[in-house]
Amino acid sequence: MMHYNKTNVFLFGHGGSLNHGCEAILRTTTIILNSVMTEPIITFASNNPDEDKSLNLPRIENYIQQRMSFSKWHPRRIAVAIFNRLIRAPYIGANIAFSHVVASARYAEIAISIGGDNYCYGSPYWLFSIDRNLKKAGKKLLLWGCSIEPSLLNSDIITDLNSFDLIIPRESITYNALLEKGINKNTHLFPDPAFILDKINLPLPKGFVENNTVGLNVSPLIMRLEKYDNITYKNCANLIKHIIETSNMQVALIPHVTWEHNNDLEPLTALYEQFKDTGRVVIIGDQYNCMELKGFISRCRMFVGARTHATIAAYSTCVPTLVVGYSVKARGIARDIFGSEEDMVIPVQSLNHEDDLVNAFKYIQENEDAIKKHLQNFMPSYVEKAWLAGGEVKKLIEK
Repeated sequence: MMHYNKTNVFLFGHGGSLNHGCEAILRTTTIILNSVMTEPIITFASNNPDEDKSLNLPRIENYIQQRMSFSKWHPRRIAVAIFNRLIRAPYIGANIAFSHVVASARYAEIAISIGGDNYCYGSPYWLFSIDRNLKKAGKKLLLWGCSIEPSLLNSDIITDLNSFDLIIPRESITYNALLEKGINKNTHLFPDPAFILDKINLPLPKGFVENNTVGLNVSPLIMRLEKYDNITYKNCANLIKHIIETSNMQVALIPHVTWEHNNDLEPLTALYEQFKDTGRVVIIGDQYNCMELKGFISRCRMFVGARTHATIAAYSTCVPTLVVGYSVKARGIARDIFGSEEDMVIPVQSLNHEDDLVNAFKYIQENEDAIKKHLQNFMPSYVEKAWLAGGEVKKLIEK
C-alpha cells in the first residue's frame, strides 16, 4: 500500500538473518534510514523471510520471498531452465524468476541493494535483472555497504554498477577500484553500517571470563578456500593449544553464521569436543541474534575471526582482533582502520603450515595494549562516519 507523506523504501539482495552479518547490516540500515527519514515504510525482499521474522527485526512492514521455490514441473521453473541452460540467456531467465521482486517495489521511491557481498562471487545475473527492471520502473537505485573484488569488475558488473544513482562502498579497496573503472558519478566511501550496531550483554556462560577470554570464530566458507586439506582446522586447534599452554586465558568459540548449509558450529563443535576436557574452552550456541553475539565478543580480551561481521563486532568494541580473511572486505576494512592490513589479517589462502595462525596471533598478543589504544582513539569518529552515510541517502531521495 502507498503511504503518503512518508518515504516508501524497498530493500533487497538479503540472504537471510541466520547469517548474523546480514542481520547486522539489515538492523543498522533500518536504524540509519530512520535517522534521516520520517517513519520510512520498508518493504524487504529476502531469501529467507521466515528466518528474519524469527529474530523480531524492527521497522519492517512487508516481507517478500526473494528467491522462489517451484515444483519440478512448474511452468515458471521450466521457462527459467530453458533460458538459463538451453538458450544461455541468463538475463531473460532472471527476469522470469525475479519479476515478483520488482513488482513488490511498485510503491517504492528508493530501492536499496543491501547484500554487501553479492558482487564478490562472479556475475550475479539475478541482481542485474532486478537492478535493470527497477530502473526501468523509475526507481532511485542505491548499492549500500558493498565490497567488490577489483579483479571481478568485468564489463557486465561495470554496466550494472553504472545504473545505480548512488554507490556506497564500505572499504577503500573497493572504493578506489570503482573510481579507477570510472564508476564515480555518485560513489562515496563510508564504513559498514554494522559498526553502529548496539550490543546486548547477556549473562556469560560458565568458563567465559570477561576480559580474559580469546574469542575464536571459524567458518566452513574459509575452509573451502584453504590450499591444503584441513589446514584451517589444524591451525585453529594449534592456536587453542597455544593459548592453553602459554597463558591463563580461556577460549570462547563463537559462531556468526548458522545456516544449515554453511554453519560455523560444525568446525567450532569439533574444536570444542577436542578441548572440552581442559575446562578452558566454552562454546556459544545458535540461539543468539547479532546484538547478543556482539555482547559476547565485546567482553573478549582478544578475538580471532573469519566472519567479517564478527570481526566488525570486535573492532567496534575495541577488542584487539586478528582476521582470518579471504577477500577484499577483510583487507579493506583492516587497512582503513589501521592504515595497513599487514599483521592484522592473515589470508586463509596463505595457511601453509600448522602453526601459521599461532605465529600471526603472537603479534596481536605482543601488541595488545597498543592495538586496543588505537581502536579506542579511532573508533568513535569511524562509527560516526557510518551514521553519516544516511545523509547521502537523504540527498538522493530529495533530488
